Amino acid sequence: MNGAKNAGEAVNIQLPEMKVAAEMGTMSGPLVAPRPSRSVHGKMDIAHVVLRLACLLTSVTALSLMATAKQASTLSLYGFNVPVRSNWSFSDSFEYLVGVSAAVAVHSLLQLLISGSRSLRKSPAIPSRNHAWLIFAGDQVFAFAMLSAGSAASGVTNLNRTGIRHSALPNFCKPLHAFCDRVAASIAFAFLSSLFLAISTVLDVVWLSKY
Repeated sequence: MNGAKNAGEAVNIQLPEMKVAAEMGTMSGPLVAPRPSRSVHGKMDIAHVVLRLACLLTSVTALSLMATAKQASTLSLYGFNVPVRSNWSFSDSFEYLVGVSAAVAVHSLLQLLISGSRSLRKSPAIPSRNHAWLIFAGDQVFAFAMLSAGSAASGVTNLNRTGIRHSALPNFCKPLHAFCDRVAASIAFAFLSSLFLAISTVLDVVWLSKY
């Protein structure tokens, strides 16, 4: 009985100490790292949706402008009128830009649908770290692909505008100005799409570092 009484007293003594320790932990700071608030998650989700929408619009615009770039005209060469015709499919660089733009548009549309549906259900747009890593890898790959496609296409466009150095070939963009302007606009939207993908990649890194 004396042993049971001593044990009971020890329990009564330890309980206040545990309570005091818990209160001290609460006053000094959280014992466990706090989870991100819903407001922070909401801002990140809105940023993701806006970036996906912007990337989708720019990639679709780049695709449509390049896919419809074609023109026929005549070129004056040494006093002779030579018929010339241009089409985006004549250049491998332009075809590469069309293919990458289509892939980026599909990627952006899928991510936009996923983020939008989860936001409507009041769920985080990025549910787990594995999902975040997957999105980060996809955004990075497509950003570099779109950047390389725009760079390759801009080299061909610059050649058409300036002609070939140390040769008698003229500036083909003079008779085919509509074609060159449409291609230049497509390349500009391609670079803009790669910029949005790069910003999305930075947001992915921020999410991985904080959450």
